[in-house]
Amino acid sequence: MTLQPLKGLKILDFSTLLPGPMASLILCEAGAEVLKVERPNSGEEMRHYDPKWGGEAINFALLNRNKKSLAINLKDKRILNLIKPLIEECDILIEQFRPGVMDRLGLGYKAVSALNEKIIYCSITGYGQAGPKADFAAHDLNYIADTGLLDLSYGTLDEPVIPPALIADIAGGTYPAVINILLAVIARMQTNSGCHLDIAMTDHLFALSYWAIGKGAVTGEWPESGADVFTGGSPRYQLYPTQDGRILACAALEQKFWDRFCELIDLTPDLRDDAIDPQATRSAIHAIIEEKPARDWQKLFYSEDCCCNIVRTLNEALQDQHYRTRGLFDQLLENAQGDTLPAMVVPVVPQFRDHPDHAKSAPALGSHNDTILKS
Repeated sequence: MTLQPLKGLKILDFSTLLPGPMASLILCEAGAEVLKVERPNSGEEMRHYDPKWGGEAINFALLNRNKKSLAINLKDKRILNLIKPLIEECDILIEQFRPGVMDRLGLGYKAVSALNEKIIYCSITGYGQAGPKADFAAHDLNYIADTGLLDLSYGTLDEPVIPPALIADIAGGTYPAVINILLAVIARMQTNSGCHLDIAMTDHLFALSYWAIGKGAVTGEWPESGADVFTGGSPRYQLYPTQDGRILACAALEQKFWDRFCELIDLTPDLRDDAIDPQATRSAIHAIIEEKPARDWQKLFYSEDCCCNIVRTLNEALQDQHYRTRGLFDQLLENAQGDTLPAMVVPVVPQFRDHPDHAKSAPALGSHNDTILKS
């Protein structure tokens, strides 16, 4: 039997794009009821992104599965009276505007908590509600650049590499929002009071570089791109091209894994102590791995304890029997045309998600206006 621990919690979600909508999706998958507040006529920006799936953006569909949509003009003062009952009965409010915007709309924490003192009001921004950079315009790449995270591993000056994940949005925004909302729910059980959560994406990025901060603080030697263990400076933690243009991911950090790796590739004994000349060891391994195609290396390393595998394409990973056996893609997303796709994988364990016996959809714009505003 599925236990949805957040069943009964009501969320008003004023956020757009990624951090807030993903946070409310995670809470929704655990049973919360999410009402997405959007602009009339056009809705939120992500509805119009490419690629489209059945007439609407797949990005929007993935992030807003099983939510409800209320399309209203927040600049219309009459609307505030219409949504007061929603504020009074909701448990959580999520917003992602720049600091001060919700106040100007009459929906800031002070005004909202006057209507509902138990409300958990979560504001997600790049730099927080206060501070010299609070109003600075930025996106994910800017946030990881500004916090020093990008400097740890950007490739080379000749060929700088942009990270493949929206790290600040998800690791700095979504996950801290979910964690602190749940903490606030527990705190409210103890105090019977709500609170204002100031989630600054940049604040939470520093946790990701904890090891680099520790090294720099203690030794005075700050990690650099391509020079440290986790940034490309070690032969043991490295990416090596194969003969057929694939990549071997080697993470043989511990000595037992490193020794076995060296044995398997038949690295000459004089290069196995990588502390003597790391670059020489790395170059020798590079040459060895390039001698064979990926399938040969994968076959060799698959049954060995040496922390090595071939970098898979995303499509290959989605077909992996291990992840399918674990049910990661059992939940289904459906569009207006009746087409289905696997729903977005969220960090909620199966026993807390609804049974995947039927597909669920993202809401059409304003599809719940009549029901909600008349009740």
